[in-house]
Amino acid sequence: MKNIVLFDLDGTLTDSSEGILNSVRYMLEKTGLAIPDEATLHSFIGPPLADTLGELYGLSAEEANEAVQIYREYYGDQGINQLTVYAGIEKVLVELAANYTLAITTSKPEFYAKQIIENLGLSNYFSGIFGADLAGERSNKTAVIAYALAQLEETTAVMIGDRKFDILGAKANQLKSIGVLYGFGDRQELLEAEADFIVATVEELPAAIKKSF
Repeated sequence: MKNIVLFDLDGTLTDSSEGILNSVRYMLEKTGLAIPDEATLHSFIGPPLADTLGELYGLSAEEANEAVQIYREYYGDQGINQLTVYAGIEKVLVELAANYTLAITTSKPEFYAKQIIENLGLSNYFSGIFGADLAGERSNKTAVIAYALAQLEETTAVMIGDRKFDILGAKANQLKSIGVLYGFGDRQELLEAEADFIVATVEELPAAIKKSF
């Protein structure tokens, strides 16, 4: 069986900042919460939304869940289409698919992740698209990776992502990890999370993946 390459979605395969941030602004306006500066707004990209709402605004689990439902009003209608695939990604996927089993692990609800990949015409490259459940019971990256590995029935894998959550989720599942600098994280964040490899560009991914196995 081929080794598995797990990709994060937002900030790794796609630049989804426009749709996510527009959805966050919509949610904050509708709930009467203060809209923070741009740097803080970008912290919404990556981790489960309810967790960020709890950390930044002190919302209870019930309040955060209500806010998440408002976020989804905009995201499901408009935000889901406000994204672009990073340049060079499809070329790399073609190359990798010949030698590895490819899958997606994202904290985004699985329903949305599958819809996005289908809309982008990238479905044929992936053996599985694994994400959070809408109820929020499987939301953090550690849980999503564990879920993906169980479904794929394989443990020899590497995780690729742009934020510390991807790297820490990989470690929790005893996987090596590759951090990317073209997404929404930065080198310091990835170093502190102890990514096994860090790449600056999409084109560097195949060599880093080969080294990880």
